[in-house]
Amino acid sequence: MGDYFKTDTDQLGQFLKTLEGCIRDLDEARAALAHVRADQIGTQRLDEACDGFQERWKYGSEQTKKMIEAVSEGVKSNKKAYEEVEETLEKAFKNIEAQGTSGQKGAK
Repeated sequence: MGDYFKTDTDQLGQFLKTLEGCIRDLDEARAALAHVRADQIGTQRLDEACDGFQERWKYGSEQTKKMIEAVSEGVKSNKKAYEEVEETLEKAFKNIEAQGTSGQKGAK
């Protein structure tokens, strides 16, 4: 089974950095758009369309940010769990090796 299932915790860490970058990018885009006011653009119809877009963009980007944060928390949790399993297995193998080595010394 070990041949078919492998987890690269370094890749999970890189994925977390990517997710954090997405959140930063969304925040920067929202901040940049926050300074653009509809009344600076032109006609009333265009101003209204821009105001509507700003509201939808703000809501949508906030929802996207929440989803990215939730995925990020799940990945962090999984990464931590995999690392704990690896540490536990390493300790167990070292313990088994130490017991095997000490058993051999007693037999001599």
